[in-house]
This record gives sequence, structure tokens and C-alpha cells, in this order.
Amino acid sequence: MKFTEEHEWLREEDGVIVIGITEHAATQLGDIVFVELPDVGTTVTKDEEVVVIESVKAASDVLAPIDGEIVEVNEALTDAPATVNDDAMGNGWMFKIAPSDPSQMDEYMDEAAYKKLVE
Repeated sequence: MKFTEEHEWLREEDGVIVIGITEHAATQLGDIVFVELPDVGTTVTKDEEVVVIESVKAASDVLAPIDGEIVEVNEALTDAPATVNDDAMGNGWMFKIAPSDPSQMDEYMDEAAYKKLVE
């Protein structure tokens, strides 16, 4: 797993990258009430806004951490956005990207470095 300074996590699974927000980010946002997901088939570039999260505290954007094509979104979040609060690193994943440049993952922190960031 890799982590961004924007509190996103990335996990490679069978050549695609699964992306979500960290438990720290979910806690900071508070109760999540709405998640707007991208369309499957959308081509995204790194740092492009792809997801909008609304919580009782604020609205926040999730940025694409790598270039690629959205190949799957977590439709369950449409009806149950609080899943992100309950299981941010598991069932609360947001989207999957087929990366056009997998080496972009190398730019991000490992878990130990991320834990230091949020301390």
C-alpha cells in the first residue's frame, strides 16, 4: 500500500490500482453523507478531481493520484456513504484505475512514512 499527503491510499490488485481515503481523513471529515463517484471509462490525469465527498463538517475532493482510466467505482457508496467512515481502508474504497504509468506509485509514502505524517 502507498499513501499520499492528501490522505489517500493506493493498493495494486491484479494490475489495477484501488484508491480510497485513509482512516485519518475519514475521521477528520466526520460523518460522510454523500459521495459523488466518477464515471467508469473516464480517463484521468494525476491531481485531477475525481470524487466529491460531503460530510456533516465539509465537502472535500479526492484527486487522482495517478494517470489512467477509471475501470470500476464502488457503487455501494452511493446508497451507503458512511461505509467510508466504517471501513475506509477496506469496503470504503472509491474507485479503481488502470494506470497508464504504474511507476507513479513510486512517488508515494509507505505506511511507516504516512504514520509519521499524521502523528
